[in-house]
Amino acid sequence: MKSVIADKIASVAQDVSLKRELRVTADIPCEEGVIIAAEVLNNKASYNTLELISGRMAKVRRGDVIVGALGHRKALFGYSGHLPERLAPGDTLQLLNIGGVMGLCDSVNPNFGQPFDCRVLGAVLHFPYLGERIGVPARVGAEQLDVDAPLTAAGVPVVALVGTCMNSGKTAAACAIISRLRHLGLTVDAFKATGVSLRRDILAMEDAGARNTLIFTDFGVVSTTESNGPPVTRMMLTRMAAEKPDVILFELGDGILGAYGVEAILRDPAISSALSCIVLCANDPVAAWGGVRLLREDFDYQPQIVTGPATDNRVGKDLVVERMGIQAINALTDGSALGDAVADLLGLTRA
Repeated sequence: MKSVIADKIASVAQDVSLKRELRVTADIPCEEGVIIAAEVLNNKASYNTLELISGRMAKVRRGDVIVGALGHRKALFGYSGHLPERLAPGDTLQLLNIGGVMGLCDSVNPNFGQPFDCRVLGAVLHFPYLGERIGVPARVGAEQLDVDAPLTAAGVPVVALVGTCMNSGKTAAACAIISRLRHLGLTVDAFKATGVSLRRDILAMEDAGARNTLIFTDFGVVSTTESNGPPVTRMMLTRMAAEKPDVILFELGDGILGAYGVEAILRDPAISSALSCIVLCANDPVAAWGGVRLLREDFDYQPQIVTGPATDNRVGKDLVVERMGIQAINALTDGSALGDAVADLLGLTRA
């Protein structure tokens, strides 16, 4: 065990009470969610920030000691990487996302350049036994995932934001709906169900007026998969329904077809029976057409609204309405109308 002074603590470690002065151990469990300290070895001109536990974005520089968590990432537009089989101080990992997930990078997005290389210093210890200096490797999450978690929605209406791809406008649509429902006098709780650990989206939901927010990382999940996606979604739905909001809204990060478990969540019988409204976010009319058809034919869902860049102008909206027979409402230009449409679909009384 040795002492390390951290310059930046990433948001992936938010649920663990850490101070800048840390104790680290050379005995590093190579498991997803284990929190580690590492020294940054290079500078970058782009994709060079880290989301801190405060929610602020801080620029990362060579020589910084950062705290993140072991994990994998399978992003369509971003770095992809995996967990190493073994790890020791002095080994090199890459920073896979701006939330602080670290692993061995095996695919680079040319728009972002090479990732940050980080020299591992050790696993961060926390001391759960009062009065004893017995440290154990710290792990992400306020509580751990229950893979057999049941779902109790308690009759609360549930809205799901589903996308055809990354960057299809899901968070913008979620915030527009939340903001309008709050203006209508309704209480909205929101969470992000899939993706790789990053709190930016749920912070935006809070700014839009969500009373309570959650993310899968709060339950010990660094990156969602088809195996952990459904249970962590059931846990978050149950937790929020217990608070008796008027509406629960959640965003499924990535696209319907992807590696983060969106398909498994949509096929989960308990989650499916709890859904009241599906809003599809699409980048273009072809994506909207394919997304609607996929939801209808493969998942037996009927999306009620299409939004996203596919609806940025009248041409796209008309194509969606004419070819798919679904409302097309843009979240950026017609946010209030989008929220009103969701309220009407849910049968909620406007204050």
